[in-house]
Amino acid sequence: MQTINETYSNTYHINRSKFIAYLTPIDEFKSLQDRLHTEHPKATHIVYALRELNEFEQIVENSSDDREPKGCAGVPALNVLRGRELIGVAVLIVRYFGGIKLGTGGMIRAYGNATKEVIEIASLIEYQKLIEYSFETSYSRVDKTLYILKQLEIISFEREFGVDGVGWRVKADEESLEKLKGIL
Repeated sequence: MQTINETYSNTYHINRSKFIAYLTPIDEFKSLQDRLHTEHPKATHIVYALRELNEFEQIVENSSDDREPKGCAGVPALNVLRGRELIGVAVLIVRYFGGIKLGTGGMIRAYGNATKEVIEIASLIEYQKLIEYSFETSYSRVDKTLYILKQLEIISFEREFGVDGVGWRVKADEESLEKLKGIL
């Protein structure tokens, strides 16, 4: 299985219709969806498909046709994600109608091709399950801890500043967490 670390976008045109596809990590899905509704108020449709693992390591999938004919938009995009074995990702496709109806088959191809093209430009990485780990440091060790996290390429973390010190909650793969525990 593969995933991504950042958001990618690509525009696909067919019969004067414009499809702007965004491939994003699942953690950024909701905020991107809200942003796209704000940035594209005149878009005809904003379709999505997503795949992620739940806490039991089961694949959870979802899609929306956003008022397109049932099964003609979200499902073809989801099928592309399945075929590429992507996990922990979502694709959102903004459609501007060009005045020419594509028909059922044309829409299926258009949404599928928009998804394929954005995946082609994305830098795919091997999926690794992220584990959450919590620890505490003193205020004097904040900069050193940030440096260590950067060196281990742990980019998902939260800090809580308390009276006695700083509480850290990080998400990383098992190998990086073992290295972090050894350093701390």
